[in-house]
Amino acid sequence: MKSDRSAGQAGDRLDDVERAHLVDPADTSFAIGRWAASPDLTDLIRRFWVPVWSVPAGAEAPQRVLQYPVCLVVVTAEYARFYGVATGLSETVLTGRGWAIGTMLSPAAGGLIVGGPVADWTDRFGTLPEVAGTAGAVLTDDIRSVMSADPLDESNQRAATDLVETWMRGYLPVDDDGMLVNGIVEFVESDPSVTSVTQICDRFHVTERTLQRLTHRRLGLTPKWLIQRRRLQEAAGRLRSADTTLALIAAELGYADEAHLVRDFRAVTGMTPGQFASRFA
Repeated sequence: MKSDRSAGQAGDRLDDVERAHLVDPADTSFAIGRWAASPDLTDLIRRFWVPVWSVPAGAEAPQRVLQYPVCLVVVTAEYARFYGVATGLSETVLTGRGWAIGTMLSPAAGGLIVGGPVADWTDRFGTLPEVAGTAGAVLTDDIRSVMSADPLDESNQRAATDLVETWMRGYLPVDDDGMLVNGIVEFVESDPSVTSVTQICDRFHVTERTLQRLTHRRLGLTPKWLIQRRRLQEAAGRLRSADTTLALIAAELGYADEAHLVRDFRAVTGMTPGQFASRFA
């Protein structure tokens, strides 16, 4: 039942294949929709993803993701959570039948929702009511009410993400530090030539100390992590293609040699680049 829908509109931050999702191409247990937020919310929400799954009894379908440098909000029939950034590989194991309304926030949004340093949430999660109070509890109930009729109906899915948008509008406008961290992450992710923290400092006219403090407070991680994660996501995307080599990928991503790429990729994903690429051969 696997599918992948997207809005396809200009300006959508959508990949043809989610480079961060280390999906096994043999896994047909889920269908997933992805679409962008409304134009007035692009500074707070990167995108929505809505998986609906059906896994045979007794089986499991692990979903492994090299998470982006952003926080997530996920509501299912069983739980509603706010996730800080996962510094390693994020894994969710699907079983039985289910659905989720997932919101990938912007780098700026996490700090606005938690009302403090996002570093406090790195590699951990809390319930949505715990983080957002009564509004989080109401949002959870409203989403479940909408999705209970038919999780596969895209009109229900869109109605659920509309509810998230209504809630998120309460955090507008985004503050200056939030806009700065959005710009920094956009710069690192969109320019493969960025391989050092100094390049970020020069581009945004900030000291390395200021940059370190900003990313710790608003992202819960370091500028070096930003660069490494983008490289690994790029590598995962390119390894899906048979029209390249590991040596070429390493050179294009600024690694000194193949060995450094292999080391970083295996340390984070638990697989060598060759093992990952073989799944798509």
